[in-house]
Amino acid sequence: MARVLVQAVAVVVLSILYISGRAESTAATVATSFIKTSCKATTYPDLCVTSLAAYGPTIKKSPQQLVQTALSVSLDRAQSTKGFVDKLCKFKGLKRREYGALKDCLDEMSDSVDRLSKSVRELKNMGRARSQDFQWHISNAQTWISAALTDENTCTDGFAGRALNGKIKASIRARVTNVAQVTSNALALINQFASKYN
Repeated sequence: MARVLVQAVAVVVLSILYISGRAESTAATVATSFIKTSCKATTYPDLCVTSLAAYGPTIKKSPQQLVQTALSVSLDRAQSTKGFVDKLCKFKGLKRREYGALKDCLDEMSDSVDRLSKSVRELKNMGRARSQDFQWHISNAQTWISAALTDENTCTDGFAGRALNGKIKASIRARVTNVAQVTSNALALINQFASKYN
C-alpha cells in the first residue's frame, strides 16, 4: 500500500514538473517571439535580438520593459567602453594624435554614459501611457538617447584618416560601433513605443 502511495505521489510530482516546464518553455517562446517582432523596427535587428534574448523572462511581452531593458543594455555597454577607452589613455608610447583622439573619445563616452543614465531614470518616472507626464518623460529620453548616439559617433570620427590606423583605432571602432548600434536600436524601440501612445 505504501509503495503504491509513493508511486502515485511520484507521478503527481513528475506531472507538475512537466507542466511547469512546458509553461516556462511557452513563456520563453512568447517572449522571444515578442523580442524578434519588436526588433524588426530597428536598424540592427539581429544585434537587437541577441542583446535582448537573455532578458526574455524579464521582458515577457511588455513594450515598456523591452525599452527599459534595451536602454539598460546600451548603458552597460557604454560604461564598459568608457572604461576600456580610459585604460587605453594610460598606455605608454601613444602618439600625440592617438592620445588626443582617445581623450576626445573618453569625453564623448562620458557624455554618452551620462545621457543614457538620464534616459534610464526618465523612463522609470514616465507614468501611465497617454498622460502628459508620460509624453514629457518619453520626449526627454528620446532627446538624450539621440544625443548619446551622436556622442558615440563623434568618438569614432576622431579616429578618421590613415594616420591613426592600427590596433588602437581598430579596437576603439569595434567597441564604440557596437555601443552605437545598441543605442540606435534602443532609440528605435523607444520611438516605436512612443508612437503607440501619440
